[in-house]
Amino acid sequence: MASVDGEEPHHVINIWEVNKDRLNTMHQKISAPPRLLSLAAGKSTCCIFRVPRSLVDINGRSYQPHIVSIGPYHHGEPQLKMIEEHKWRFLGSILDRIKVKGLTLEDLLKAVESREKEARECYSENLDMGTDEFVEMLVLDGCFIIELFRKVANLVPSDPDDPIFSMAWILPFFYRDFLRIENQIPYFVLEVLFDLSKMPGDESGRTLSQLVLEFFNNCIFRPDEDIPKFSQLRGRHLLDLVRTSFIPSETEKPRKIQTPTYVIHCISKLRRAGIKLNPVKAASFLEVKFQHGVIEMPTIAVDDFMTSFLLNCVAYEQCHKSSSKHFTDYATLLDYLVNTYKDVEYLSERNIIENFYGTEGEVARFINNMGKDTAFDIDQCYLSKLFSDVHHYYRSNWHVQWAGFKYTYFHTPWSFMSAFAALIILVLSFLQTIYTILSK
Repeated sequence: MASVDGEEPHHVINIWEVNKDRLNTMHQKISAPPRLLSLAAGKSTCCIFRVPRSLVDINGRSYQPHIVSIGPYHHGEPQLKMIEEHKWRFLGSILDRIKVKGLTLEDLLKAVESREKEARECYSENLDMGTDEFVEMLVLDGCFIIELFRKVANLVPSDPDDPIFSMAWILPFFYRDFLRIENQIPYFVLEVLFDLSKMPGDESGRTLSQLVLEFFNNCIFRPDEDIPKFSQLRGRHLLDLVRTSFIPSETEKPRKIQTPTYVIHCISKLRRAGIKLNPVKAASFLEVKFQHGVIEMPTIAVDDFMTSFLLNCVAYEQCHKSSSKHFTDYATLLDYLVNTYKDVEYLSERNIIENFYGTEGEVARFINNMGKDTAFDIDQCYLSKLFSDVHHYYRSNWHVQWAGFKYTYFHTPWSFMSAFAALIILVLSFLQTIYTILSK
């Protein structure tokens, strides 16, 4: 090497030749498959997720099971072991029945094992479970769910002393835990086990989806005659099935609009602009419409079950690439409408919200938290037309001025009386002035 300015050349040390172990370690990490986040996590087949930390920080344990573990994410956690022994008991009940068909536990395991690869791809994480443990868990959890549905529907007998049914607090936790995003198994696994465990001469004629929705109807309270229309409905798991049953079949396609997403004002401002909110009867609370200055909203019961269900539906839509975003859009609309407890108070007075959750302030906090840290695309929103129409109605000057005048002076009897008294004083003053002028 030639010298510079007469200096002797010096040897340049390549640190990566010295640190060959570090270099090899880096190459191993490059070629190694991901250990936690599965490569299938970005595919449409992946449908069971860990909830993002940002949502957990806002809504706490709303996404995690409280008494029963379903699936691998919370499998074996100590606080959920109470129900494990009952799972084995329910599995035994199924095996006692299907033995007349010549079926055994081995047949259930083989049927599920044939779908193992497909089932693993439903989870967003690489599962640290061997084939035997994974398949055993799916069979045990799936048979427990199916047998519970049958017992609640009185399709198979249940022991009146069974603590699952005799202790009033347990079933309400099942309703919530079965619909938590981190507590799911693939729906096709349930279908396999349901078909294998179906007995000859079963006269009920119910499909699995009907049993599912009948079970959760103990919390949702749909008219019983509405359930059969979902007989062929399928989902990716229980949460997705129940969620899909609420999505209107005739949803207007989103249209691209130039309205910013913040244009839906809170209820108090909308009312000052003459926009009313009225309750309407509909098959789903998602069927919100706006026409002739009135936002029509179906009644929704806000309680422990519904708040948990809404949060998990929103989280699922945020994680799943191919899912529609109906619940996220609805949550965003509520978040815009509700600023304070007074807005919730008005919705309750209008019978749009039936509050079984807590104070109006607690409901307002829940609604505002439900819309936090969620990705919302107004161009893909099923309520995009409503957002646009409300925005343009609100900006109409004569609507706002006339509505503001009525709201200020005729909103209550007292404001009307004050305005009327002021008008009388003004008229009397005018007449007195005229009388004074004429008397001169």
